[in-house]
Amino acid sequence: MKRRDFVAGVGLGVLSTSIAACSKADTTNCEPGASGQNFKWNMVTSWPPMFPGLGTGANYLGQAIEKASGGRITVKVYAAGELVPALEVFDAVSSGSVQLGHTGAYYWKGKSPATQLFGAVPFGMNATEYGGWLYQGGGQAHYNKLYDRFNLVPFLAGFSGVQMGGWFNREINSVDDLKGLKMRIPGLGGEVFTRAGGISVNRPGGEIFTALQTGDIDATEWVGPYNDLSLGFYKAAKYYYYPGWHEPNAALECIVNKDAFDQLPDDLKEVVQLACDSTTIRMHAEYTRNNPRSLRTLVDQHGVKLREFPRDVLKKLQSISTEVLNELSARHADFKEIYDSYTAFYEEVQPWHDVSERSYYKARS
Repeated sequence: MKRRDFVAGVGLGVLSTSIAACSKADTTNCEPGASGQNFKWNMVTSWPPMFPGLGTGANYLGQAIEKASGGRITVKVYAAGELVPALEVFDAVSSGSVQLGHTGAYYWKGKSPATQLFGAVPFGMNATEYGGWLYQGGGQAHYNKLYDRFNLVPFLAGFSGVQMGGWFNREINSVDDLKGLKMRIPGLGGEVFTRAGGISVNRPGGEIFTALQTGDIDATEWVGPYNDLSLGFYKAAKYYYYPGWHEPNAALECIVNKDAFDQLPDDLKEVVQLACDSTTIRMHAEYTRNNPRSLRTLVDQHGVKLREFPRDVLKKLQSISTEVLNELSARHADFKEIYDSYTAFYEEVQPWHDVSERSYYKARS
């Protein structure tokens, strides 16, 4: 038995040495999985240059792919507007103009309304629940099937956690205060806001402050204190509302051109997956660390007026949200298929979270 363990140890040592050798530039003789090829990829993003959380997450993703692949894949990251505009990432990757994109699925409802289910669902699952559905509840299979028609391979690559409800230039005391209000709010949340009497518009992150400052919009949501502080929204609006009913978590995505992905050997495909997983964990941690600090700065140093949405406003928005989701399910077969899976998982895990997460938060408060 000792001899057998020794032989096994030698084998593992040889395998480790082989993997290390395959991480060098010359991979011609490396087996299995190493094709002898190196791959130069470009990544476009929907985020301003070096933007906290989202932008730094995209940069980390590119670096993680390079390092984990031993340099066999190199990734050059472009911020929004440096190579393609923020809201054209999907098309650029789908067409093969670039190999990689980091963005949000809720931007692509014009391609298919069902894409929004992989970004954020109003009053839907939080980060923990969404991750459970995607990885363990069949969500990834639906994600792959939907994006395959666009020549894309999708990966989860970031969590924001629960977001803020947004910045407003006036107080929201009732549903009537939403009427005629022009707000930057994309995706399913935007549709709900419109039906509540507001006017929803979409703007990339780099254009929001100017739109709010000049009065082109009356309100905006973006992410949360960490990002909102960096964009200076407090200079243009003083009322900061919570909770982020429209985005209980933003799931960010890495989309890969399918032709480019299929050229990778199996080991490098796994590298991309693992790099995306790591990005998700690190981004969520970054937001968890920096949101509370930034909120204190906004309130204590900049005089921001923190407000909670009135209960009747939230109840109305939740009712409208249910209507929107049911209507989209009735009109689009792929939306229904995915939303049925999403809902079934949510209904299964919610009772457990009532006796675990929710009860613990209540106990410690």
